[in-house]
Amino acid sequence: MKFTELALPDQVLKGIEGVGFVELTPVQEAAIPLALGGKDVAVQAQTGTGKTAAFLIALFTRLLATDREVTSSPRALILAPTRELVAQICADAKGLGAFCPIRVQAVFGGIDYQEQRQALQKGVDVIVATPGRLIDYAKQRVFSLRRVEALVIDEADRMFDMGFIKDLRYILRQLPSFEKRQNMLFSATLSSRVMELAYEFMNAPERVEIHPEQITADRIEQILYHAGRREKFPLLLGLLKKEAKAERVLIFVNTKGEADFLGERLRVNDLRAAVISGDIPQRKRMRILDDFKAGRLTFLVGTDVASRGLHIEGVTHVINYDLPLDAEDYVHRIGRTARAGAAGKAISFADEELVYRLPDIEQFIGGKIPSSLPVEDDFCWDYKRSPPRKKGPLSVRTPAKAKEMPRRSRPSRRSTSPRKKE
Repeated sequence: MKFTELALPDQVLKGIEGVGFVELTPVQEAAIPLALGGKDVAVQAQTGTGKTAAFLIALFTRLLATDREVTSSPRALILAPTRELVAQICADAKGLGAFCPIRVQAVFGGIDYQEQRQALQKGVDVIVATPGRLIDYAKQRVFSLRRVEALVIDEADRMFDMGFIKDLRYILRQLPSFEKRQNMLFSATLSSRVMELAYEFMNAPERVEIHPEQITADRIEQILYHAGRREKFPLLLGLLKKEAKAERVLIFVNTKGEADFLGERLRVNDLRAAVISGDIPQRKRMRILDDFKAGRLTFLVGTDVASRGLHIEGVTHVINYDLPLDAEDYVHRIGRTARAGAAGKAISFADEELVYRLPDIEQFIGGKIPSSLPVEDDFCWDYKRSPPRKKGPLSVRTPAKAKEMPRRSRPSRRSTSPRKKE
């Protein structure tokens, strides 16, 4: 189906044409007509399926249907679990809503507090926010949520995973009753806890499911290498030398320490790499992502937690340097490539410590990942050595009082005097 076949306002159609969209993705074809009909929807959809455009198109169409003065009470609220996802939704809204007289404002931590506050006080139509900062402003009465006409909850399952469910429930209780607004929920899985939330705060939502086997795009070439843990870095360098089209590469590891160490090893070997982690200041995170999107960085290393909500077009390769501990995260990871009809490649390493996760991953995706044992030609052994990994102290300092105590003398091994019974 083409977007021109939908009953969309001219302003929205111009925005769609401006970003180059022509045909609807499966999730868009299933969800948009329901949402345009005024129904609530609970949609199972993962990254790269076009879900953001689906709810933005439906949302803009609804807001354009009626006129209302721009005030400090927003007409629509979009909630997302991470700052990066909020920023990405706002960027997509700017493109799709280029011809719509709709003000969209991002609200999240790490950015100038007063600047966001002043923007909200001037009046907005749509707020895109993470729960924490939104609650902060709401409690100060910077705006009111009592006139919200439409609600979108994106990546609802991640809200649970990241501990935002209490904040989310607090926000939902500040909104008009569910029958007075339209509700759209998107999640990678419609688990029982997600559906419980949907039934509690939504008005008889229509359930739309796009199953994992449909989401793992055919355009993603998957390959898995069995290698020892100490072989993974030379294997990574060797494979990258062979991958001529590795222009924008996401590398996933399971811990922050491993991310920092791997990022340093890549930079020592003259590769343009950066690490994305939760303790990096927000402005620096945004600068790193801008450099990655612009091609000034080729490699971005991170964990699943640090990389949640990253939506970056043109990722040519995803590398699972560590196999994920959660099978579902495998689909999340490789879905960062082959977006919007492009081709991509997913390379995974199975070492002796994490290979036990492989059966669960293959069961979840419904098939075997093509695997191979690397040959000598796949390795690059002449890499530059990086500084040794920093380690913590090997012993705990002795308290001052303990130092003052006299050292207990040990009995001589030659002593024949009997030990006292304790």
